[in-house]
Amino acid sequence: MKRGIIITVVVVATLGLIGYVLQNNKKKNKTKTEIVAQGTGAVVVNTEVVKKSAIDLDFVSNGNFLPNQDLSLLSEISGKITQILVDEGSTVQKGQIIARIDDELLRVDLTSAEASYEKLKKDKDRYESAIQTGGITQQQLDDMRLNLKTAEARYQTAKRKLSDASIKAPISGVINKRYIETGSYIALSTKLFDIVDVSKLKLKVNANELQVINLQTGDPVSVTCQVFPDKTFKGKVSFIAAKADAALNYPVEIQIENSNNKLKAGMFASANFKFPKQNPAIMVQRSAFVGSVNSNKVFMLEGETAKVRTVVAGRIIGDRVEIIDGLKEGETVITSGQINLTDGAKVQIQK
Repeated sequence: MKRGIIITVVVVATLGLIGYVLQNNKKKNKTKTEIVAQGTGAVVVNTEVVKKSAIDLDFVSNGNFLPNQDLSLLSEISGKITQILVDEGSTVQKGQIIARIDDELLRVDLTSAEASYEKLKKDKDRYESAIQTGGITQQQLDDMRLNLKTAEARYQTAKRKLSDASIKAPISGVINKRYIETGSYIALSTKLFDIVDVSKLKLKVNANELQVINLQTGDPVSVTCQVFPDKTFKGKVSFIAAKADAALNYPVEIQIENSNNKLKAGMFASANFKFPKQNPAIMVQRSAFVGSVNSNKVFMLEGETAKVRTVVAGRIIGDRVEIIDGLKEGETVITSGQINLTDGAKVQIQK
């Protein structure tokens, strides 16, 4: 019984303490509110003195080198590989024979097709002479001409197959990978070699909408590579996308000469875009605009009050906006606190 009485007393005491704390906090908040109410009622803001500053349009964009051409060479005929004339790492020129396929049967087929074609050519000439004397009909002559065309097509096909037995490099470059061995049998469209042309490299980077408007194809670009920190490579803009990607960036392609093959495809590099110096212009923080830059409205500090002013915004560079018209040097623009401001409201600069 005594234990129950003790517990009840403790609970009542605890509830009383909680009520006291809540009541005391309420009194303190009321006091603070009354102090604020008795103050000036000014909105605390941050400001910036309007002045001209230099505009820097230069920017750096990163990417990876890609080969000028990257081609997988496939077989155009089937047969047994009799000779391989290059290996991985070999440099080849366009049109160079790099492998051979057994062509014995192909030569036989070509000889037969050529003989049949030449015979039909002579027969056609005889038929064209005979029709003048009525020795053959027009239908027979037409059939002969059709047979000649068929024979000519077979002859040209046989020539092409024999030519394809000597596998030639379709581009100049380096054999990056070999897939065949001497004596192996290959089918049509079997992968034979990977050939890459690194005499020139492509560096693909991105530029945003404000950067891309200052770029043109042919513009010179200096390129730096992490593995050669003391060297700068010359490049030029070779392609600018007409459409932005999903991230609203525009792919830009830079071509770099690589005559000594020092640079390798896949290396990480930085493109350093440099532009002529711009005349200083009035720039303000982007946060100074009411709502967004599109509103073209800012609050100016005039004495101890805020006044709305309409301005003409220009380029957005980073977190700053160019002001074409509406502001003068020496004036003060409010850069934060606008959400609580109205035209003519009293303000206090935050210290």
